Amino acid sequence: MSSASLAVPCRTPDRVHIAALSAALALNLAVLLLALRPLPPSFLDAPRSSAAIPLHWIPAPPKTPDPPPLDVKPLTRAPVQAPPATHVAPPAVAPPAVAVDDGRLALPPAMPAIAPPAPTPAAASEPVETSLGYRTAPLKFPATAIRRHMHGTVLLRVLVDEQGKPLDVVIERSSGHELLDRSAREQVLASWLFQPATVDGRHVRAWARVPVSFDLREL
Repeated sequence: MSSASLAVPCRTPDRVHIAALSAALALNLAVLLLALRPLPPSFLDAPRSSAAIPLHWIPAPPKTPDPPPLDVKPLTRAPVQAPPATHVAPPAVAPPAVAVDDGRLALPPAMPAIAPPAPTPAAASEPVETSLGYRTAPLKFPATAIRRHMHGTVLLRVLVDEQGKPLDVVIERSSGHELLDRSAREQVLASWLFQPATVDGRHVRAWARVPVSFDLREL
């Protein structure tokens, strides 16, 4: 059998069937749209109450009477009396004295007599500078100075009182050794005596210079 004998003849679609299918699809689409459309809201009537609401009337408050008018009286001030004026009598002015020139000259008042100044004594606080005799004590040579072979002469300036006792000693020129200077000063203050200075027959304080010698050959 050949292929030509087995072929099925091709039929052209009928217009009637196409129109029927289109109408069926349109109808189904319309039904679907109606099913999806929202329903309109239903209006519900509000329930009506048959009972009436009672009304109560509130009476108005009584009217407050107006206060009586105040009786205002003007304030009167008592008149101020001025103090009585006091009359002060002016002081009596004495007339100026008039000098009468009778041709005589007035003498000046006598001056008091001035006594001559008394002589001032010599001030005891100001000692004089002089040379004084003195009495020495045996001179003590410091042992340390002997061991170190120290020697020399110290010049002292001594303040002597009215009784001949030394009050102060000043080292005016050193011996070259502080140990000898200090020993000489201490010995003069401790045991030396001086002849007091005399001014106008009175003993006064005085400064005097005294040499003190430390000599190893005199030991």
